[in-house]
Amino acid sequence: MRTAVISLAAGRHPHLLMQQDGLAASARAPDHYVIVSMADPAIEGLTARRKPSADVITLPLKDGRLPLAAARNAGAARALAADAELLVFLDVDCIPGPTLLDGYARAAQQDVLLCGTVAYLPPRPPGGYVLEGLAELAPPHPARPAPADGEVLRGGDPRLFWSLSFALTAGTWNRLGGFCEAYTGYGGEDTDFAATAAQCGVDLWWVGGAPAYHQHHPTEHPPVRHLDDILRNGALYKERWGKWPMQGWLRAFEARGLVQYVRATDTWRKG
Repeated sequence: MRTAVISLAAGRHPHLLMQQDGLAASARAPDHYVIVSMADPAIEGLTARRKPSADVITLPLKDGRLPLAAARNAGAARALAADAELLVFLDVDCIPGPTLLDGYARAAQQDVLLCGTVAYLPPRPPGGYVLEGLAELAPPHPARPAPADGEVLRGGDPRLFWSLSFALTAGTWNRLGGFCEAYTGYGGEDTDFAATAAQCGVDLWWVGGAPAYHQHHPTEHPPVRHLDDILRNGALYKERWGKWPMQGWLRAFEARGLVQYVRATDTWRKG
């Protein structure tokens, strides 16, 4: 099964290089490694002459925002043009475990979304992460099932879908039509993708033996710097699906007086 790995990048260069190193050390090499650079011209030179060879696409920002949905679609289109049969999406922060590609390939079937485990690593030690020791640094995230190696749990909750590590066949991708490109900036596009999959009867499977390791970087809870994106993308999701996503963040913003909920119109707006 011809396998393509698709990643999006804008900054976080050390994370990207660790991902590339992880792929180079994988038990199964990808047939195609597509990196979609979102207005980051350094990516092509950074990854050149390293293994696996990277096919770099560059997209501009959309109204000053990262085009995450459009970037995933562009990466998939490039991979499909090269006859990929299995699309594996990894966020730039994620290092693949050595069995990730094998695990996804073994579980791959038509009309299924595949999600491997994701472990959130502690801050990078002075000497950097050591690929062989990643599994010892953190367990899989407890919010989602973590099946044993070789085990697959079917009937997963689409609300727990995260786009940072997932896979699907080319046929399933074509059936779903990719990500909705009306989403720009942070938040909502992966929730929308999972909702589309559920509506189309595409099951979600938790895959054991396909681990990814999320590299540490500073975060904020709630993500205040993305407030405008969350309000805009949340309203788009509400228009498409009839309810608001990301409500935990919205309630946290509300507690800080940053937004307010208007019950009469079922809308959120800046406070």
